[in-house]
Amino acid sequence: MEETYRLGCDIGGTFTDFVLVNTLTGQFHTNKCLTTPSDPSDAVEHGIRQMIETIPQLQNGFMDRVEEVIHGTTLVINAIIERKGAKTGLITTKGFRDVLELGREIRYDAYDIFSQYPAPIVPRALRMEIDERITADGRVLKEVEEREVLEVLDRFKGTGIESLAVCFINSYENPVNERKIKEIIEAKAPDLFLSTSFEVLPQIREYERSCTTAVNAYVKPITFRYLNKLTARLGTMGFSGKLFIMLSSGGITSVATAREFPVRIIESGPTAAVIASQYYGRMFGIRDMFCFDMGGTTAKSCLIQKGHAGLVSTFEVGRVQRFKKGSGLPIQVPVVDLMEIGAGGGSIAKINSLGLLGVGPESAGADPGPACYALGGENPTVTDADLVLGYLDPDFFLGGSMPLDMELSKQAILKKIAVPLGTTLVEAAFGIHDLINETMAAAAKTHIAEKGGNPASITMSAFGGAGPVHAYGLARKIGAKTILVPPLAGVGSALGFFTAPVAFDLSRSHRVGLDGADFKEVESLFAELEEESATILADAAKGKQILFERTLLMRFKGQGAETDLGIENKPFDAFSRQDIRTLFDTEYKRLYGRTYKDTPVELVTFKVRASLPKRPFSIPKLTHTNRDINRCIKGERPAFSMVQKAYIPFTVYDRSRLFPGARIQGPAIIEERESTIVMGEDADARVDEFGFIWIEFKGEKTHE
Repeated sequence: MEETYRLGCDIGGTFTDFVLVNTLTGQFHTNKCLTTPSDPSDAVEHGIRQMIETIPQLQNGFMDRVEEVIHGTTLVINAIIERKGAKTGLITTKGFRDVLELGREIRYDAYDIFSQYPAPIVPRALRMEIDERITADGRVLKEVEEREVLEVLDRFKGTGIESLAVCFINSYENPVNERKIKEIIEAKAPDLFLSTSFEVLPQIREYERSCTTAVNAYVKPITFRYLNKLTARLGTMGFSGKLFIMLSSGGITSVATAREFPVRIIESGPTAAVIASQYYGRMFGIRDMFCFDMGGTTAKSCLIQKGHAGLVSTFEVGRVQRFKKGSGLPIQVPVVDLMEIGAGGGSIAKINSLGLLGVGPESAGADPGPACYALGGENPTVTDADLVLGYLDPDFFLGGSMPLDMELSKQAILKKIAVPLGTTLVEAAFGIHDLINETMAAAAKTHIAEKGGNPASITMSAFGGAGPVHAYGLARKIGAKTILVPPLAGVGSALGFFTAPVAFDLSRSHRVGLDGADFKEVESLFAELEEESATILADAAKGKQILFERTLLMRFKGQGAETDLGIENKPFDAFSRQDIRTLFDTEYKRLYGRTYKDTPVELVTFKVRASLPKRPFSIPKLTHTNRDINRCIKGERPAFSMVQKAYIPFTVYDRSRLFPGARIQGPAIIEERESTIVMGEDADARVDEFGFIWIEFKGEKTHE
């Protein structure tokens, strides 16, 4: 059989990661290069060419034998945060022009009189109204008039808008007016990128729907151009397979769908690490895992319970106050329940206004990067602190392809932190490292507690270039007893792409009381969603069976939030009203401790996930014949002990030489090309048959 490949490519804020898997042998090849913020596709091409030049087995090229490229990118979220999207206009119902500014009229911090809010993604001057109206039950009170639409388009002329969002009141219930305006705009202004709310988000809540549709329009032109350019560049390198894009919901989709709905790929990179962690949990039969992914720019986490990572329907981007809910732009699309718990390796350490040490949220990124990159960065970062503490080898960063400058790190920490605080270099460096761990621990404890989890009973999985460096310190602070570091953890998101299904989620709101609901009508609605989602997956399916999962969002009448209920995929009219009520009461009681059986409930939103069957993927077993742990030792170097608060000798191991059954006693540092594992003297580690490293704190039961 001819060798073919699958390529995972994840663009992060600092590094772009690559994992190439041989579909015949299961062998992995990896690479990591600096991200190019001005044009992310530059880093993609550069990283692929690096692999061809540096990996002997690939020197004859491989792109012509790649069946699929799976891609995750921070392009969309960066464009929103940095406000570098396209100039966008909004057309809405008369009287609703200011929805984006009014929001929910809730103060996210009741006691902060100086609290700020994110500026609307579309300024007021570019928001236009049309005199149309649909009632809450879908009746048409006033139709769209073509004359008025043409007048609005005429007013947009000269404003320089490139993209247009359309969001009418109650269009989720009946999109007839949005459909009509779409036809007019496509005929009269075909050069405009268009986003309509009935296609982007046909759900209740006018503010969230308007904001999500506007954000989709805001990033649509840059996403369209980027994906077209990336497709062309891959083509010039010989690629003729399929290009898939990672969705925030944990599935992957086609380029065409990602171009049309770029708001769905905002969290595409971090999501992949969670999907990988979920896969490993099922692989080892672990019910509860805490996925910890720390890269160069941010650290994110997700609590996986009973083998599943939760999905949420709303999240925020571009927060004014990074960790304060309500201070960002609400995006109402399915997304894995991620929580940002801290900064990344490139996060800048500084003295704050109170004269105290602070770390982040500003990041040195890839350009100029931490001081030790010697690319012009002068600010001390977490990576600089880790280098000074001995956790990183300056001559083996990225396998030695990117040497680090220890002296530049020392100078930056001394000048910006140690001298102003009146401390030593070592105290300042450990202060940076420990503060970021403490910040992440506080957020992680809150995240786990909110989900009803117990840190003492979870297994922490560490991903990202900086994740394995900080996992030991974080685990000590939150009380986790086991750390799992998978193979290729430093490029874990790129590897996680291979474990994600081809899938797409659709939803539609239709409020109706359970007692008065027409179950045949509900079944028709579900059937429409399944047909629409199947059409989206048609190109990728190519005759494969499409699987469907159904979800109901229900609430008590008068309640402001819904409860998600997964339901059996059978005709809805095969359920009885009591079946649905029992399902709701059971889940509500599980979540909140009690329910109210005499209070009427209503159906609000209906969701369908369409997916293709799981694709074959497995981690190959280690084949090393070496059984001598001494042959895995690279040497010894002094590093800072968190227990003794002093430099002590750490034994340094080469992860690529480790064999099944190998046991390592702390203090130890385990190095591989993409990341470094740090383990103190109060922990031991073992290697399993697949190369996973299990770290246990001494005195704790080893995972079997």
